Amino acid sequence: MATARSIASLTLGFGLVSIPVRLYSATESSATIHFNLLARDGSRVKQQYVSERDGAVVSRAEMVKGYEFEKDRYVIFQPEELKALESGASHAVDIVAFIPQQVVDPIYYDKAYLLAPDKRGGKSYNLLKAAMLESGRCALARWAWKGKQYVVQVRATDDGLVLQQLFYADEVRSLKDLDIEQADPSAAELKLALQLIDQIAADSYEPTEYQDEEKKRILAAIDAKIAGQEVVAHEAADERGGAEVIDLTEMLRASLSRAGKGAAPVKAQRGDAAAAAPAVGKGAKRAPRSQSKAPPAVARAGARMKK
Repeated sequence: MATARSIASLTLGFGLVSIPVRLYSATESSATIHFNLLARDGSRVKQQYVSERDGAVVSRAEMVKGYEFEKDRYVIFQPEELKALESGASHAVDIVAFIPQQVVDPIYYDKAYLLAPDKRGGKSYNLLKAAMLESGRCALARWAWKGKQYVVQVRATDDGLVLQQLFYADEVRSLKDLDIEQADPSAAELKLALQLIDQIAADSYEPTEYQDEEKKRILAAIDAKIAGQEVVAHEAADERGGAEVIDLTEMLRASLSRAGKGAAPVKAQRGDAAAAAPAVGKGAKRAPRSQSKAPPAVARAGARMKK
């Protein structure tokens, strides 16, 4: 796989040392299933922008950007002025503290980026990585990007450094705001729940074992439609039953019994080539298929529960 294009050149401040680094997106862009908006005759419908004042169509060449400082009053910025605002931001990631890595609640995690050393930055980069791994700490830093300043976490892995954007406190909701009813379980209920957890417990997370089953289902329906078949909605079976479950202990005991009858989890087989999709048309592009036919671990666990 080709190396992802770098997003920006930055300097990572480490004491009096400035480490030149390059920023890369940590995620691959997923090919989503996209349905185009068409006219009844099958032709593409083009999006147009119209003026609120007279309804006239406005071309892109006639568009400008402005900031609304009062109701329906705007200050207009020319392209060169917008470029100057963007270029005025600092390209430095300034470390302000080193903290234990586990103290950052994942609910504050936003986008993740990969950091790689730029020219002449390899030695300092590896020194910072080794020091953080040895100390068990990550770095908190400030970083300005596209008109906003972020608090970021820089954490070390065996392979390099990861920069994780963090949400500010006022950007994250609290569970306390939801007024969740609190109820203490009985000792018997807690014991059964722990046994149920133990039945499908795993010691690690293997990302390759999980697939987008919903995407595969929709792609199969698209293939059927291309082949001339009609797409029919199937009602999901109501597995809750007609009677309300009153005894939580009995419900947990029944779930534990069903889980115990399931087979041991089997890891997804890698390298199984998926069946080729039928041609959609000249020049058409299709979302990539999964390379594994085995269901994800979650689906396997769910199947055991439902037996």
